Amino acid sequence: MKQGLWRDIATASGFALEDDQIVLLERFRLWLLKEAIPAGGLGPGETSRLHDRHIGDSLTFAWPFPSPPPEDVLDLGSGVGLPGIPLAVLWPSTTVTLLDRSVKRVDLARRAIRVLGLDNVETAQTDINEIDREFSAVVTRAAIPAERLEPLVSRALQPGGMAVAGGSWTRPPEVDGWQTTEIPTEMLDRPVWLLIMRRA
Repeated sequence: MKQGLWRDIATASGFALEDDQIVLLERFRLWLLKEAIPAGGLGPGETSRLHDRHIGDSLTFAWPFPSPPPEDVLDLGSGVGLPGIPLAVLWPSTTVTLLDRSVKRVDLARRAIRVLGLDNVETAQTDINEIDREFSAVVTRAAIPAERLEPLVSRALQPGGMAVAGGSWTRPPEVDGWQTTEIPTEMLDRPVWLLIMRRA
């Protein structure tokens, strides 16, 4: 069963996915399939890749974080809730804010939150420069070019907080001020690298 991949990624990251969390992730996968893709929130070619390249990939963002998880997370450029919603399912005690400039994508993310009944997720339809608070963690997935990450992420990150960025990279990214970490290749169907930064 492909859902075993999600449990394996969570376990390798030092966290556990209970059966009810697996059910929520599967419900999210079905919502992506039946609503997000037809509405244009993800491309039509992503139908067969929801388990691994979207939900599984999103769960890898937990890899750099120690237990307990961060108190609050900003998902910058979240789109329809990736990686924020899978992380919110994995970390039910963490408040996750999904930020995106697109009204359409934020409306879709709000719909997903209602369908899943998540009470630890909120949305913000705005630009990162309009955020007037700091978070203990910031995540962003293929939303911002790597060379533009640091000033955007730093303004939303608490001192001592951690930022994790992912992208569709074909080789290890090298960005000043960021550490590159490779997710073990057996976790997914391709090499995956994360960029990690701690704010001083």
